[in-house]
Amino acid sequence: MTEMHTLIVGASLSGLASAASLQREGMGYTIIEQQSQVASPWRNHYERLHLHTNKSSSNLPFKKFGSSIPRYPSRQHVVDYVEDYRAAFSIEPLFNTTAQKIKREGRHWITVTNNGVFRSINVIIATGPFGRPQKIHFKGMESFPGRILHSYGYTTGREYKGQDVLVVGGGNSACEIAIDLYEQGARPSMAVRSPVNVVPRDILGIPILQLSIVMSLLPPRIADAINAPLIRLMIGNIKRLGFRKLPYGPLQQIRKYGTAPVLDIGTIRHIRKGHIEVYDEIDRIEGSRVYFESGREANLDTIVAAIGYYRDYADLLEVEKTRFYDLRAPVRRQKYFGKDGLYFCGFWIAPTGQIREIASDAKKIAKHIARQSSRGAAPA
Repeated sequence: MTEMHTLIVGASLSGLASAASLQREGMGYTIIEQQSQVASPWRNHYERLHLHTNKSSSNLPFKKFGSSIPRYPSRQHVVDYVEDYRAAFSIEPLFNTTAQKIKREGRHWITVTNNGVFRSINVIIATGPFGRPQKIHFKGMESFPGRILHSYGYTTGREYKGQDVLVVGGGNSACEIAIDLYEQGARPSMAVRSPVNVVPRDILGIPILQLSIVMSLLPPRIADAINAPLIRLMIGNIKRLGFRKLPYGPLQQIRKYGTAPVLDIGTIRHIRKGHIEVYDEIDRIEGSRVYFESGREANLDTIVAAIGYYRDYADLLEVEKTRFYDLRAPVRRQKYFGKDGLYFCGFWIAPTGQIREIASDAKKIAKHIARQSSRGAAPA
């Protein structure tokens, strides 16, 4: 059994930010990663992916994006940044090491992995809110002659040039994949199953994230009411495009339900121009014919299911389930923050940007661990 002060599980953005922050506080740690390299989720995303938040508010602690990087970095820009970050702080994860079970024994955490057992005073879960791709299920899908894949397996629209492709989902990934398909010569459509909020990525040249940081000082309901007229002016009536509107605004959506609104990067314009068709939920599939609940139907060659991920941390950790309620709130409002030396970094979907929140989480966690260590006491 290997003993250490703090074990970090995961070596993507949250894990590396936690490691650098612990270094800054003079605290020792070990970081494990189930893949063979850092930032594996970013490496596996589709090629067109860009950050939907501006780089000046999307850096990890103590290191900014380079001046030559555009305002909205590409997937490869993020991968390169993360590699540079790891090197800058000499972070050396134990790769190909998968946490299989984490449980509390006495005053320590026991983490069982495929490469041995680790005992630590603290554990930082930095695996993020996106685990295994959710299982795809549509009535009659076994009769479909084309390809049905999760968005996790989608790489580029070049593979589908000339095809009729349905993207199932109405989130940010679904919207960007639909654009990519159109740009690469496919004929894309979207099946949007749930009501959405759509907001512009920029307002009068200012990234909406910058405005969200200011608006986060207000109660979400009031901030949404202030923003609503400008959003309607810039986005228009999304109901006319085939979407259903959520009964509450984007900041309330994030605060209450932990889901992000759609940051429009051009999808709405493409829909208005007829480049992307919008359908409602799939009712059934009969061969290459797909029937929707509204009664509409379409012949398709491929279906890309941007339907989200299972959150595996609940299976990994042997703790009371109420601990996971904390993940619906930022660190500063978590009821169980640091209890028994257990921390979560990067799980809350923040109105001020996911990476910005990761950086904030990591620094708060590291400072709390350092304070507990200086007191010579076990975590409360």
